This record gives sequence, structure tokens and C-alpha cells, in this order.
Amino acid sequence: MSVRVLKPLRSSFLPLFGGLTVAAIGGYYLYDSRSAIHEYVLCPLIRNFTTAEQGHKLGIFFMKYGISPKLLDEGYNDQSDVLGVSVFNKNLKNPIGLAAGLDKDGEAIDSLFNCGFSYVEIGSITPEPQPGNPEPRFFRLPRDDAVINRYGFNSTGHYNVLATLKLRFSKYLQKFQRSGEEPSSNAFQNGKLLGINLGKNKNGDEIQDYVKGVERLGPFADVLVINVSSPNTPGLRDLQNESKLTNLLSTVVNTRNLLKRNVLGSKPLILVKIAPDLTEPELESIANSAKQANVDGIIISNTTIQRPKVKLLTTDDKLINEAGGLSGKPLKPLSLKALKLLRKYTKDSNLVLVGCGGISNGKDALEFGKAGATFIELYTAFAYKGPGLVAKIRDELAQELRKEGKTWQQIIGEDDK
Repeated sequence: MSVRVLKPLRSSFLPLFGGLTVAAIGGYYLYDSRSAIHEYVLCPLIRNFTTAEQGHKLGIFFMKYGISPKLLDEGYNDQSDVLGVSVFNKNLKNPIGLAAGLDKDGEAIDSLFNCGFSYVEIGSITPEPQPGNPEPRFFRLPRDDAVINRYGFNSTGHYNVLATLKLRFSKYLQKFQRSGEEPSSNAFQNGKLLGINLGKNKNGDEIQDYVKGVERLGPFADVLVINVSSPNTPGLRDLQNESKLTNLLSTVVNTRNLLKRNVLGSKPLILVKIAPDLTEPELESIANSAKQANVDGIIISNTTIQRPKVKLLTTDDKLINEAGGLSGKPLKPLSLKALKLLRKYTKDSNLVLVGCGGISNGKDALEFGKAGATFIELYTAFAYKGPGLVAKIRDELAQELRKEGKTWQQIIGEDDK
């Protein structure tokens, strides 16, 4: 009798065990951001069945609720021996950051850090909620790995984002209190920093809108970024004029200095984000403004209003000429050129330069580092290639540096020589 009973049990158990094993392996594979399925299957599927803005919202939705992969080897293969960088008296694991624009309202901070970024910048965030420009306002140029956006600072506003940040802050403080450890930054992960990008409302005050951002959001940021370079808010780029910029940045820095230290014992650093569409004299004047105002650094660059048609593979003139800022691979020559020019006027200072624009692989990152960037940011390539891109750039960059027998810290500004 017992033998007869065991046979059907054994025969039913084996398929169940096999199925659970396959499911576990499949789940682990999907959960690993480095899995090829994200770049070659899931990202193309999203692009094929959604508009650019729908795809953007879907990605944030998944990350907001933790339904997203993470970099599973970060704890033991972070390559920090080669890629570690000292900046703002902190040590980052690697020089790879996420630019503002993806997580506009701070809903997916931890999922983004879990992809391997050492720096995550949320925003732009405006004082009052505003819808931004009418749809459609976000367009893909897949042949060029590029996008055009004219979002126009769509934002839920300071107080909505502040509520989200406070919940996150409280959760992590309780966690650290239980463990007896001390958090080192608002990222609440070792070797990482959280940035908040500040914008102004469409009809807001060009000084006070930023002051409010510093006062309200400063205690929850390691870095505050003053965005004066979005092409989608009327008159915003005029703030890059030397006298206006010096006044704005000086006011912002003074406001930051008046802040009380937060519970982590820190105050935010101040960076300014500029456009790539600037002449050398304009870049020199921005460097002067940044020095006079004692800001901590400059991000180069935002999106471009130029359309380098000779270099574009996209042939649809209507698409190419959509109003808005172009980002992705075609932006790289413009942002890299602007970085090199700005470096001429800042290398005698303590200003930290952050390279951003068209970076999609390790060699791109290395170019920006040698041109003077202490760390780099990306966004469009991440949207096209998926969460595994961070690990890919990390590993490619480490490989390039090892070939040269150098570390990232050693090559910063190497082109000066």
C-alpha cells in the first residue's frame, strides 16, 4: 500500500519541484539589472507599445513600487578600488550619476540607487504644482538613441515632494537607529549622494522660487541644483546672463548658509546647471558668476535647442524640428565641447564640474573625466538601454582605466596637461 501511495506523490512532486526551481531561477534572472532581457526584450516592448511619455510614467510606476531589478553584484563587485571618487568631502563608489528629469517628484529614489548609481538627482521641482506644457511633449528618436522633450517643468510642487521625502527620511532614520549605525548622507546608502534639482514656476519669481526650494527641500538633499538652462520655460535661460546669474546664485548660497544643519549634521551643496548652447565668452562669464557666488560646482549640460542634422540618422523633419530640448547621443559633442571650454576658466578654482549629455558607455564617461568632470550623469541612454546600463558603464570604465593603469580620481582633468 505505502509503495503505491508514494509513487503518485513522487511523480507529482518532481514536476512541482522542477517548476518552482525554474521559477526561482527565472525570478532571480529578471531581478538582476544586468540580465540582457531588460535591454533586448522589455525596453523594446515598452517602446513599441507606448508613447514616450507613457513609457516614462510606466517606468516610474514600476520603480515607485519596487517592481524593478537591482544591481545584485554591487556589494562585492563595485570596482570602487578603481572607480571611487572623492567629491564634496564624501567618497562615491563610482562616478556614475543619474541626471534630473527621470524621477521628477522623488518617487523612485531607492530603486534608482539600487541600479548602481552613486548619485541620483530628482526634479526639476517647482514651488507650486504646475502641469507643464500640453501633450504630446516627449518624442523618441530611436535611430539616434535620442529624445526631444518640452515637458515644461511639470511638477507636483515643493510640498508634495517634501511629504514624500519626509516619509523616506523617517523610515531610514528609524532603520539606522535600530541598527545603531550613523547615516552618512541623504541617500542613506554608503558611498552615494542625493541631489534635488530646483526649477521656477512658469510665472514665478526668478529669485524667490529658488530661495523657497533651498529653504523647503535643502534639509533633505546632499546637493541642490539650480536649473537655469531648461529650454522649455520662457525666459529661464536668460538667467545665465552674468549679472543675473551672480545675483541669483549669491542669494541662493546665502540662503543655504542660513539653514540649520539637518539631523545628519549637514547642509546641501549648491550646483548650477547650464546649457550646451553657449559661446566661450558666455561660459567664461558663468564661471565668473559661480566663483563670485561661491557655489560648489557646475553641471554641463542640459538639453540642446540645436538640431545637428548632419549627424542625425532620423530623417523625419517634422520629428526633428519638434520644439524642445534634444538629449541623447547627438548631444555629446556639444556638451563635451562646453565642458572643455568651461574647464579653462574653472581649473584654478575649487568648482566641481559634472559632465552630462550623450554619455552611453564607459569610453564616453572616460572622455568626460579627462576633460575635467569629477563625476558624470546620464539619463537618455538609461531610458533606452534599461537598468543594466549602469553596471555596463561601470565595468567598461573600470576596464579602460585598468588598461591605462590609473584610477578615475587620477584621470580627472588629464586633458589639461
